[in-house]
Amino acid sequence: MLLGILAHRYQTFRTSILNLTSWFLTIPSLAFFALLIPIVGIGDTAPIIAMTFYALLPIVRNTVAGLTSVDQAIVEAAKGMGMSARSRLIKIELPNAWPVILAGVRVATLLIIGITAIAALVGGGGLGQEIYSRGINRIPSPGSVEAILGGTGIIVLLAVIVDTIYLGIGRLTIPRGLRD
Repeated sequence: MLLGILAHRYQTFRTSILNLTSWFLTIPSLAFFALLIPIVGIGDTAPIIAMTFYALLPIVRNTVAGLTSVDQAIVEAAKGMGMSARSRLIKIELPNAWPVILAGVRVATLLIIGITAIAALVGGGGLGQEIYSRGINRIPSPGSVEAILGGTGIIVLLAVIVDTIYLGIGRLTIPRGLRD
């Protein structure tokens, strides 16, 4: 979110920040994991680093979009009342931009949940182990198809649960007047 705030505040950096975060998302996840293996080794570290970079684009872009969508008349009124730039950001801009920012965090989280299954190919743990180690690697053994379907089903269920949690967070944190 800090990168999004910087991109919003400093127009000169906006294009560079958005282009850089967009660039990370264009790299296929398995290729990104493989590029990180020589640097951090096999295991959970490479997928965690890659997924962090993947999550940047939706969060940064939505932070910029949310802050840009705040009515400038409200910001100017706060400025006219003597509020500092930091105070305006914390008390006016971020609360008004929160629905859009939360949507970006939600998209990033669901994106990461989907990508984590691939982490098993580079030694990462998680539900990808169920799909790859017990499923794909054992085809045509008995139970391999069930392992693939079971792991995939659990990932989908996890995504639905997390999405529902984010909807609840939105209902609790977004004022009624700002909700869609």
